[in-house]
Amino acid sequence: MTLPPDAAPSEQDLLLAALRRLMGPMARLAVARGVSHASLEELLKQALVDAADAAHPELPPHRRVSRISTATGIHRREVTRLMQVLREGRTEEALPRRSRAREALAHWLATPCFCDARGLPRNLPRQGRESSFEALAQAVTRDVHPRSLLDEMVRLGMVRHDPATDTVCLDADATTPKADAGRLQFLGANVGDHLEGAVDNVLGDGRRHFERAVSATGLPEAALAQIAERVNAQWQGLLQAMVPALEAAVAAGEQAPGPHRRVRIGLYAFDKDMPAPPAEGDGSTKGTPT
Repeated sequence: MTLPPDAAPSEQDLLLAALRRLMGPMARLAVARGVSHASLEELLKQALVDAADAAHPELPPHRRVSRISTATGIHRREVTRLMQVLREGRTEEALPRRSRAREALAHWLATPCFCDARGLPRNLPRQGRESSFEALAQAVTRDVHPRSLLDEMVRLGMVRHDPATDTVCLDADATTPKADAGRLQFLGANVGDHLEGAVDNVLGDGRRHFERAVSATGLPEAALAQIAERVNAQWQGLLQAMVPALEAAVAAGEQAPGPHRRVRIGLYAFDKDMPAPPAEGDGSTKGTPT
């Protein structure tokens, strides 16, 4: 729907625009690491059903599936399956982990005609009816052209293609987990907490989380190093002030009765190229607290 030029966007329009901004970086990470749409769809459906279930704790079981289906738009039968998955703790098992690229990798490693006498993956001619990458690709899927699958596996660092000999070889690191498990865990914990606090603030549950930022546009590249130094100095100051206070609070909490809480306090900085220079006189070079 196209709004008239003078029409203010509705709350739903603003909500969808915000969700689109949130999904963009998640989609970029998924594409970069070969996570399929099927896995993301299952994760999203699990999250929607879990949230809708938690939103109606008072409902009797015979009405719960219908209410969750109404709230999420997910079919009743699928809601029943997802609720069983969530309650039995089988969320990881339910994910269709393998993309077509990873299915091809697994098939290559497990099929004798694509391996040598020692069971190691052989270098494959790109084309051919038997024992070729083309045959491997067609054994996995007929929906994707073998060349497209090859390009995707090259992009993901799984294989290398030698144009001189037109052969495809498995990359030595293809079966080794990438050494960024800690960064991924930090991403989930840190951004997850930040996003949960931001959503609490939007939904107005009565407990506001501290969330402030300052931004500026039109900065020269040379200014970023100085800004980074100041951000780091602010972080060191925050650490020196907060760590002793948190340690003291934790020690006091060990003796305090009743429920306990956890807290995460962070600081972040982000910079990105601007698509075009700002128009003169629009004031966009000034930092704007939000």
